[in-house]
Amino acid sequence: MELSDYIRILRKNWVIIVIATLLGVGVAAVFSLTRTPVYTASSTVFVSTQAGATVAELQQGSNFTQARVETYVNLVKTPLVIDPVIAELDLDATAATLSKSVTATAPLNTTLITIAVTDSDPVRAADTANALAASLTSQVEKIETPNGGSTSPVRLTRVQDATAPTVPSSPNVPLNLALGALIGLALGIGFAVLRTVLDTRIRTARDVEGITDSPIIGAIAFDAKAKERPLIVHDDPQSPRSESFRALRTNLQFLDMGGRDSFVITSSVPSEGKTTSTINLAIALADAGKRVALIDADLRKPKVAEYLGIEGGAGLTDVLIGRASLADVMLPWGQRSLFVLPAGRIPPNPSELLGSDQMRTLLDALERDFDVVLCDAPPLLPVTDAAILARRTSGAIVVVAAGRTNKRQLDGAVDALITVDAKVAGVVMSMVPTRGPDSYYSYGYGYGYGYSTPPEAAKPDRRAQRRRSGTKNPKPSQAT
Repeated sequence: MELSDYIRILRKNWVIIVIATLLGVGVAAVFSLTRTPVYTASSTVFVSTQAGATVAELQQGSNFTQARVETYVNLVKTPLVIDPVIAELDLDATAATLSKSVTATAPLNTTLITIAVTDSDPVRAADTANALAASLTSQVEKIETPNGGSTSPVRLTRVQDATAPTVPSSPNVPLNLALGALIGLALGIGFAVLRTVLDTRIRTARDVEGITDSPIIGAIAFDAKAKERPLIVHDDPQSPRSESFRALRTNLQFLDMGGRDSFVITSSVPSEGKTTSTINLAIALADAGKRVALIDADLRKPKVAEYLGIEGGAGLTDVLIGRASLADVMLPWGQRSLFVLPAGRIPPNPSELLGSDQMRTLLDALERDFDVVLCDAPPLLPVTDAAILARRTSGAIVVVAAGRTNKRQLDGAVDALITVDAKVAGVVMSMVPTRGPDSYYSYGYGYGYGYSTPPEAAKPDRRAQRRRSGTKNPKPSQAT
């Protein structure tokens, strides 16, 4: 993943990250407040030898002292030094218990020994540290005094007495809160990254590009009121979603489909917006002056007639079985050059009808009579209708619902088309958010305008050229 991906992850999961951080701070606060405060007091002892008369004797004494210091450090936690302290201060502890709260250290290349004692009582901690320093001094003097001698060659001098601390050494509340916040932040970010990695839903253009090499020719902005106004290009032509379909229209004109302009518009699974996308694209093309044939080829759950508010009792099924002629059932819609062929009655054999020679003849006739032919087909994964029909047209446009369709479903849909040797003309992302890290404005207009030109600069219309040269566009043929 690139840096932009991590930024998108943080933007998308910032609530989780903040909650995890606050939880970390809360846990640290509870831990700190429930701990018994512990105080640390320390006393320092200086180790020296009897002064020598020459430089060599002084150097020898210094080396002897430094060699002894480490031994004295280990001696502090022994019963020999601790037992007298327990007796002197009348402590309710054993040598082994008290030694756990005692720490003796000696800085490198020095002859200083620091004795630190931790205790819940600050005064007792200071008294114990001073008593241990005095006990160590006494015991070392006894140990180092040679037999028959009166004085020890080693002398311990207490250079810093312990005082009762006013601030506890543990718990360190600021440090604990900082560590809690850091751990919570790390866990929140880790969860956000893991959630993103395990998320198989398609959210961005990069997710689509990882599955298919087919171009992304459109991104349709999400509209919370899409069910109330499915014909957005007709009802609200100035909305961002309407602009999405105009951008799709522009990009569609630049697809090289071998001189054919008939498309099957389908999706992986239901409820991805393929039917509304087909209808709005047809309206946008008609608004640009194209003669458009819109066919409801979803012979299982047809919706085109319902959305357009036209009679759908007779249509494609009747034409294919020879019950009606195309001119009788193909209806004009609106004040546009848009003609609609409803699905008609639902047949018992949709796949066979769509793959029949009659369907091929019908499509050939419509391609001759119209600039663009759009076929709304069922989803690819539940049934094979769209894959069969895609072979009869110049290609399939697959609609993918952002945040709903997962990668496995899109991969299966593309495989279904490739298996029957159908061409995937492009991918259209629908329901793309208009806000947030996956927002439409982050990349949606890039699809619409990033690599295309305005509608005014679109490629010349071949049929318009024929009309200008004297060849008239025929009416819908009588093909059956």
